[in-house]
Amino acid sequence: MPESIVGWKNTTERNTLVHAHQTRREWLLRTASLVSGGCVAGLTSARAASAPTAPVSVARCGTYDPGALVPALNRMFDQIGGLGRIVKGKTVAVKVNLTGLPTARVGQFPVEDTHYTHPNVIAAVVHLMGRAGARRIRVLESPMATAGPVEEYIIRAGWQPRDILGAAPNVEFENTNFIGINQKKYSRLAVPRGGLLFPAFDLNRAYEDCDAFVTVAKMKEHGTAGVTLAMKNSFGLLPSSIYGSGAGKDEPDEKPTANRQMVHTGNGQPAKGSPAEKDPTSPREPGFRVPRVVVDLVAARPIDLSVVEGVKTMTGGEGPWTRQAVSVITPAVLVAGANPVTTDAVCMALMNYDPMADRGTAPFESCDSTLRLAEEAGLGTRDLRRIEVVGTPIQQAAFDWAAIRRERRAKSPAGSASGRAM
Repeated sequence: MPESIVGWKNTTERNTLVHAHQTRREWLLRTASLVSGGCVAGLTSARAASAPTAPVSVARCGTYDPGALVPALNRMFDQIGGLGRIVKGKTVAVKVNLTGLPTARVGQFPVEDTHYTHPNVIAAVVHLMGRAGARRIRVLESPMATAGPVEEYIIRAGWQPRDILGAAPNVEFENTNFIGINQKKYSRLAVPRGGLLFPAFDLNRAYEDCDAFVTVAKMKEHGTAGVTLAMKNSFGLLPSSIYGSGAGKDEPDEKPTANRQMVHTGNGQPAKGSPAEKDPTSPREPGFRVPRVVVDLVAARPIDLSVVEGVKTMTGGEGPWTRQAVSVITPAVLVAGANPVTTDAVCMALMNYDPMADRGTAPFESCDSTLRLAEEAGLGTRDLRRIEVVGTPIQQAAFDWAAIRRERRAKSPAGSASGRAM
């Protein structure tokens, strides 16, 4: 096992030092992060210590061939307790990751090889859910800047919707970027304990009108969240009709044409009638805001099953719009777990990052750790010592993203942030 994995230590003490040369703004950001993160609060420390755990399955898979994906995922689901207990007889919502426009490419690579969840992985998960007895399967996403059908969106990416729709009985797509077809109101989902940034969210009803919620994400780094895995995929629950930069101020714009940059930067509030931020004077820095919004969303709409695919993906950010050098890689790995925090912790280990890291340490050089915040909110543990890893051991499936990141930053240390994000 690489020394960087074996020698992991909690770096909180080192990362929370306030250096004398810091500006007042930097000090305020760090102080706000420490207070809201619970570093001076025994309550959040207690929640972190008692945060739930669940097994996480890891499998090597170097191809998107359904003949390899289906049996691999089937074994993985069996290893974490079986798929039937989650989906049998139920309406299942499946959130996929289609971040950015389908025409945005890394070179000539198809979007599914870099930053979209691969359609064959989606189809394999849907197929296995059908075999496990799911009554209805709704594949959900809030595609960038549109209220149009998801089917039209993915056709622009070169996909065939029937490959997913035909993978099991009673499968449908739903665009959750607005109120939805034939819907009269949004679902208001409250954040337990009041939330970190938002007390509640108004979401498309598909996220409430389901018996099980499943996330099928792509394994990637992220400019304002460090990594985007199971939990960060929930950022796409936010409808741009309310939380988009072009959203109406008095009421939602049900024909959204912008992304959710407003949520990243805090330069606006949701449409009136929807819950506003708890504290509009809190830091506007994306690295402070995005991790907290993600944790609030995961708390408000709990994830029952997480699947993260890293068969092929990219380094250097979450999409081709990032302002730094990116590369296409083949980690050849699949990850599945019932708890999104434990799943993300194992994913970070597979990327050769320390899941106990926080702001100032890769991959969180310029942001707070979503994993720490989620652990302190009591959503799950990030401590590998408390997580049972089944299937392929981490050291046999790891791909050294951290080394690629160090090399990239050594060549261009300023190029560490995304230019645009969902």
